[in-house]
Amino acid sequence: MKFDILTLFPDLFHAFLQESILGRAVKRGLVDIKLTDIRSFARGPHRVTDDRPYGGGNGMVMKPGPVYRALQAVDRPKGKSLVVLLTPQGKTFEQSKAWELSRLDQLILICGRYEGVDERIRKGLADMELSIGDYVLSGGELGAMVVIDAVSRLLPGVLGGENSATDDSFEDGLLEYPHYTRPQVFKGKNVPSVLLSGDHEKIRLWRRTESLKRTLERRPDLLKKTKLKQEDEAILTKLLETKKSKE
Repeated sequence: MKFDILTLFPDLFHAFLQESILGRAVKRGLVDIKLTDIRSFARGPHRVTDDRPYGGGNGMVMKPGPVYRALQAVDRPKGKSLVVLLTPQGKTFEQSKAWELSRLDQLILICGRYEGVDERIRKGLADMELSIGDYVLSGGELGAMVVIDAVSRLLPGVLGGENSATDDSFEDGLLEYPHYTRPQVFKGKNVPSVLLSGDHEKIRLWRRTESLKRTLERRPDLLKKTKLKQEDEAILTKLLETKKSKE
């Protein structure tokens, strides 16, 4: 899959693109990531990419011209391609959207900066607007990194284990169960005995129960959006009864 990043600060991405899982995926040719410096497409001796907003107000606004010319310079081979603007006004980025984007051939990410972007970028150049959460950052670069990381790990071969991506939190709408590794005892705290039992069915049931319990405690809103099995409903009923008895 090809990622093209349009940004005023390409240096922010260098370490991110070279380390860990993503770095290995780039070296193996599983993902192709190209950085495009929007500033190099600005005109004039000072390469100005922002200006004061019409009508007055605080902050500066990214000009449409440099972004348009940068986008025109991006190589767009045949296939499914999408232009995404990272902005707090966009639709919240969730795991289901990551899966949707992973089916594309190319994803072009425009990183906003300053007070925002000229509305003609939003309406005329972007196919989609995405936000990684309800908070304000200095720019869209961190959002682009989040999208690239979440989408890349869903691509075939990027993660080592066949089920690594599908076992993650949010894949079935729930938070993931707790994990343990060696040593068996750490500062007086033991690994749950069921995980040492070798009984795969008991382990599966324990993990599902812990996943539902953690979701109920931390993100009960997710339960309303998740298709639960009959077994899940029975587990939840017991968890709620236990919770009620402790209150």
